[in-house]
Amino acid sequence: MGKKYKHLFFDLDHTLWDYDQNARESLLELYSVYALKNFGKFSAEQLVDKFFRVNTQFWYLYDLKKIDKEHLREERFRTVFRELGFADMDLAFQFGEDYVNLCPTKTAVMPGAIELLTYLVEKYPIHIITNGFDDIQSVKIRSSGLEKFFSEVITSQRAGARKPSPQIFEYAMQLTGATPSTSAMVGDNLVTDIGGARGHGIDHFYFNPEKLPHTEPVTLEIHSLSELHHHF
Repeated sequence: MGKKYKHLFFDLDHTLWDYDQNARESLLELYSVYALKNFGKFSAEQLVDKFFRVNTQFWYLYDLKKIDKEHLREERFRTVFRELGFADMDLAFQFGEDYVNLCPTKTAVMPGAIELLTYLVEKYPIHIITNGFDDIQSVKIRSSGLEKFFSEVITSQRAGARKPSPQIFEYAMQLTGATPSTSAMVGDNLVTDIGGARGHGIDHFYFNPEKLPHTEPVTLEIHSLSELHHHF
């Protein structure tokens, strides 16, 4: 299967960069810095749990183009704090600003990511396609030691379109000189990564470490990144 590919494309968050671990570390650190325990409203674990729930909702709306970048950044933590019964919206906003600056500097990557990329970079040009923001994603990639593996990092801002839009994949093809029939996309999101790649005629490898049930047709489903050593 792997011999026909000439370019490989990866999603970043939840696929290579361990978003959940890095977000959790950042939230726990800021909970301590802001001494939120003294307010007696919620525990650090409640903050983490609420953030992941709210963040998922906000990114879902962002990917559907129902909210923009500014709304996501300004309202995400206000919503988190409000739902936790904390009324200081100025503090919530500043907490969110500090989170945006801190989280991308965290260095956790998904298990097997470095080993896989080290193996692949000797065989293929490797690129990122991400709906994340330019400033944030570039810090993540540098901080986690991933920068040296990628020829191009295609963000939704750079392309002027978001996965699963055909435009971002067309932009990626033009920028890298790749063609859909000789490319493969690896990602964890069935809609943005897998659906987007499938819609553009690109083979798609669904990274599903939690083994979540689904009915989507995929080129291949993997549960660990190490499985890709056998397919490329």
